[in-house]
Amino acid sequence: MLHFLLHLALCALSGDSLRPVPVATFSIAACDPETGEIGVAVQSKFIAVGSVVPWARAGVGAVATQSFANVTYGPRGLKLLQQGKSPTEAITLLTADDPAREKRQIGIISADGRSANFTGKGCFPWAGGKSGKNFTAQGNLLAGEEVITAMAESFTGSAGKAPLAQRLINALAAGQEAGGDRRGKQSAALLIVREGWGYGGDNDRFRDLRVDDHEEPIKELGRIYRIHRKIFTRPDTKK
Repeated sequence: MLHFLLHLALCALSGDSLRPVPVATFSIAACDPETGEIGVAVQSKFIAVGSVVPWARAGVGAVATQSFANVTYGPRGLKLLQQGKSPTEAITLLTADDPAREKRQIGIISADGRSANFTGKGCFPWAGGKSGKNFTAQGNLLAGEEVITAMAESFTGSAGKAPLAQRLINALAAGQEAGGDRRGKQSAALLIVREGWGYGGDNDRFRDLRVDDHEEPIKELGRIYRIHRKIFTRPDTKK
């Protein structure tokens, strides 16, 4: 933690706004094989986390890139999945030539439910992840492993009981209840894609919701989601 605080202080003194600040956070990337939805949900003590971590493409998969996030992992990871690579293969290729890979954390889910995650040895503890069928949960600078365990149990236990978006928000809430980000709370985001479910049916961004700065970002994300759900119903169920 001391090293982390020193890093932030040096960034502030240097005045270099482009110098990377660690996206210490917890996220879950997942898919619903019944509806074809794919998505990412994330929470962090970091301003506007939705602008960095979540990436997804309908029929392809989703990527969560965090810690000292390499944002190129998002589009590059999706391209690798589209080319037929597995999540594990995609992570291997993404990190292979990255000189800062030991500071990176990434989770990838493919449209068919395969998943994998990677946590570099240089990520701030506690850091790690848990992957399973249709999901991968990961986080760094967390209260402990119980945060990821709670997220995984929440997601797997809710299969068939709620839309993917609600399951992801519930998983974030479970992670927060288990201790969450050691530094606190600030922002959260939800991204759900499905071919033809975007605005006007002309793209795949079904739900793209962000809470950039709030005392209770997960609760606020849930409130915004409920409003969004009333206005933009699911084409398959009208719910």
